[in-house]
Amino acid sequence: MKKFVDVILPLPLHSCFTYSLPAEWADEVQIGCRVVVPFGRKKYYTAIVRNVHYSAPTEYEVKEVSAVLDAAPILLPRQFKFWEWLADYYLCTQGDVYKAALPSGLKLESETMVEYNPDFVSETRLPEREQQILYLLSADPEQCVTKLEKDSGIKNILAVIKSLLDREAIFVKEEMRRTYKPKTETRVRLTSAARNERRLHFFFDELQRRAPKQLDLLMKYIELSGCLSATGTVKEVSKAELLKRAAATPGVFNGLVERGVFEVYQQEIGRLDAGLVRETVPLHPLNEHQQRAYHEIMEDFQTRNVCLLYGVTASGKTEVYIHLIEEVLRQGKQVLYLLPEIALTTQITERLQRVFGSRLGIYHSKFPDAERVEIWQKQLSESGYDIILGVRSSVFLPFRNLGLVIVDEEHENTYKQQDPAPRYHARNAAIVLASMYGAKTLLGTATPSVESWHNATSGKYGLVELKERYKEIQMPEIIPVDIKELHRKKMMKGPFSPLLLQYVREALEQKEQVILFQNRRGFAPMIECNTCGWVPKCKNCDVSLTFHKGLNQLTCHYCGYTYQVPRVCPACEGTDLRHRGFGTEKIEDDIKTLFPEARVARMDLDTTRTRSAYERIIADFEQGRTDILIGTQMVSKGLDFDHVSIVGILNADTMLNYPDFRAYERAFQLMAQVAGRAGRKNKRGRVVLQTKSIDHPIIPQVIANDYEGMVAGQLAERQMFHYPPYYRLVYVYLKNRNETLLDLMAQTMGTKLRAVFGNRVLGPDKPPVARVQTLFIRKIVLKIETNAPMARARELLVQVQKEMLMEDRFKSLIVYYDVDPM
Repeated sequence: MKKFVDVILPLPLHSCFTYSLPAEWADEVQIGCRVVVPFGRKKYYTAIVRNVHYSAPTEYEVKEVSAVLDAAPILLPRQFKFWEWLADYYLCTQGDVYKAALPSGLKLESETMVEYNPDFVSETRLPEREQQILYLLSADPEQCVTKLEKDSGIKNILAVIKSLLDREAIFVKEEMRRTYKPKTETRVRLTSAARNERRLHFFFDELQRRAPKQLDLLMKYIELSGCLSATGTVKEVSKAELLKRAAATPGVFNGLVERGVFEVYQQEIGRLDAGLVRETVPLHPLNEHQQRAYHEIMEDFQTRNVCLLYGVTASGKTEVYIHLIEEVLRQGKQVLYLLPEIALTTQITERLQRVFGSRLGIYHSKFPDAERVEIWQKQLSESGYDIILGVRSSVFLPFRNLGLVIVDEEHENTYKQQDPAPRYHARNAAIVLASMYGAKTLLGTATPSVESWHNATSGKYGLVELKERYKEIQMPEIIPVDIKELHRKKMMKGPFSPLLLQYVREALEQKEQVILFQNRRGFAPMIECNTCGWVPKCKNCDVSLTFHKGLNQLTCHYCGYTYQVPRVCPACEGTDLRHRGFGTEKIEDDIKTLFPEARVARMDLDTTRTRSAYERIIADFEQGRTDILIGTQMVSKGLDFDHVSIVGILNADTMLNYPDFRAYERAFQLMAQVAGRAGRKNKRGRVVLQTKSIDHPIIPQVIANDYEGMVAGQLAERQMFHYPPYYRLVYVYLKNRNETLLDLMAQTMGTKLRAVFGNRVLGPDKPPVARVQTLFIRKIVLKIETNAPMARARELLVQVQKEMLMEDRFKSLIVYYDVDPM
C-alpha cells in the first residue's frame, strides 16, 4: 500500500499538508524526521513529519516527498504536544512555532540557482551587464542570485536575469542548500605501507641519511600517537597539533606525505566541549536563611508544581538554585535554567560550571548557529546535557527527562516574544512544558510580577520568602533628587544633579565602581530645528529618528531605517539643529568629559551585538578594569558586582509616564532591580534617584522597598478596571498599507467582535506607534474573565477573522493576536 506523511511546513498555515512517500523511503521515515517537500510553484521547504498513514487526501493532488534528511527523529513526542499548546494558546500556527523553535541549521534553505545554457548563441551583441553575468556563470557554474548580485555589483540583478531568461541564455532552478556543516579537523596517520614494521625501519634509515627534519617529525608523531607502544592502542593526532609540537613546517610534513609515510584524513569534531571547566568544586553550604528557603521550596513541591521564591536582591537566590539543581541531578533528571537576558548567562555560566562542569550546556541566539544545532543533536542523544542554561528560546530544546525548570528574574518582560509569532511568554510556556514532563517550576525574583504574586498569595503557587541579604548587608540607601527644581535653578550639569556628581567623584577617589542607568540608547532621542521645530522622522514608521553619534547617523529603532544627519533643516534651511533629550551614548560622552581619568564603558543594544562583547564588558567591570558602567535595563537584571557603591537612576520619569497599565509595576521593578546592584558585598550602597515627579507615590515605595504596598495598590486598581490577573487580555492587531481602508476594516471587525463578546471589546484605536515598516496599525483590546473558557474565545476570534477575509475588499488585511501582552 502507498504510504503518506502529514507534514508541518515553516509557513503560517493552519493545517498540515499531505505528501506521498516513494517506496524506497516508506520504511525509513518516522514521526519527527525532516523531509524536503515541494510547495507552490518551484519552491521547496524542510518540513517535519507529524504523521505517517495510508489515507490519500481527496481535496488536492498529492505531491511526492523529494528527500528524507534524518534517519532518526529530531523532535520528541512531548515537543509536538508543546508546539500544539503554543499554537493553540497564542493564536498562531504550528508553522510559526516551527520557525521559532528550530535552529536555522536544521532547516535547509531554498536558493534560486542560475545556470548558463551552453547551447546559447546570440544573434546580436548583448548589453554589457548581460555579458558580465554570462561570463560569471561560465567561470563558476555554482552561482545563485544572491552570489551573482554580490560578485557582479549589478543592483537590478533580477531585471538582467529576466532578460537573459527571455533569450534562453540561462536556466533558473530552485535548489536546497544545507546551512549547517559539521566541523572537521585534518588528522594524520601512517599509511598502510608504513604500518609494516620492516617498512617503517626502512623509512627511519632513509630519513636519517637524507631528511633529518622529516625524521624528527615522524618521531614526534610516534610519541603522540603511541603507535609503537606495548599496549597497541593508537591515539588520533591532528595535523595542527603535530606541526606545533614538533615545531615543523608544512613543507617538511608534505615531504613525508610524498614519501608514502603519512596520509591525512578529515574527522568530524564537536564544537561544544572546548574550554569547559572539567574540575569541579563542592557546593557552598547555605546560610541559615537560604537553608530555610530551600527546605520550604522542597516542602511546597510535595503539593504544588510551581513555587515563587521572593528573595530581595543579593539574598543568594542563585545559591539556593544550585542546591536544588544538585538534588534533581541526584535523582537522574534534567534541569532547564532560564534567564531573561544573554548578558546574565556570562556570570551565571561561571558559577554553574565551577560546580557542574561539562554537565552544563548554554543555549542562546549569540551562539553560532552550528553550535546551536550541535546542542540540539546532543540533547536528542543519550548523553545530553543535564542542565541547560539559556534565554527564552531554550524552552524549545528536546529534553528526555526534565525534572526542574528555574525561571530566574521571572518578572522580566523580555521573556515575552514580541515579533514575529509565536508571541509566547517563556515563563508561562516553561510552566506548561514542566507540567508535560511532571516536572516542578521555580520562579525566582526580588520583584515578582503582579500575576505571579497573585497566584502565590491565592494558593495556586507556593510562596517562599528570603528577606535577608547575604552576610546581613543592608539594603542600599535610596536618595530622591528633584531635578525639576534643579533645572529651574539651573543647577544641573546636563543630565546629572550636583549630588550624583559628588557621590561619583567620592566613589572614584575610594577606588569604587559606579553604575549609571538610562533606559534609552543612542546619543539623543531626536534632533530638532531650533528655528522652525522640524524633527526628522522615519519614512516607514510614525516615530522620530534617534541620533547615534558613533555612527554619525539617525536610526529608526523600529525598522532599522538609517538617515544621514542633515547639515541644514530641509524645511526652513536653518542651520541651528539641536539634540533633544539624552541616551546612553550621550551620557558616556558627558561622563568622559566630567571625569577624564575614569575608565568608562557602555552596555546597551549597540555595544553588545556579539556574544564576546557581552563577556568583555562584564569581565572588565568585574575585574576592576572599568570604573563607570553606563547602561540600559540590561544592567538591572541580576548582575552581581562586588565593588559598586553608587548607582545613578538618571531619569525615572521615562518609566513612569508610559501609556500602559503595567507602567507603575515596571517602574518599581526596574528601579528596585537597578538599586539592588549597589553595595552588594562590602558595604551599604547608595542610589541617587533623579526624577521630576518627586511626589509620585511609586517613589516612596521604591525608597522603602515596599513591594507589597505597590502590589496591593496595583491589584485593587486592576480589579476595578478589569485587567490581569483578574482578566485575560488579547490584543487584536490589524495592519494594511492603505490607512482609509484599514480604518474601515478595523471598525467592521470591532463591530463583529462586539456582537460576539459584548462590552469586553475596546477599540479599535491607534497604538502609540501607529505605522511600522510602511504598514498602518490599528488595535482592538479584548478583556476576557479568567474563568471563561479560552478555547471557545479562540474559536470565536478565528471565526470572525475568517468572515473578514472572505470579503474581497478585506483580502489584503493582516490580522494577528497578542495573547497576555506585556
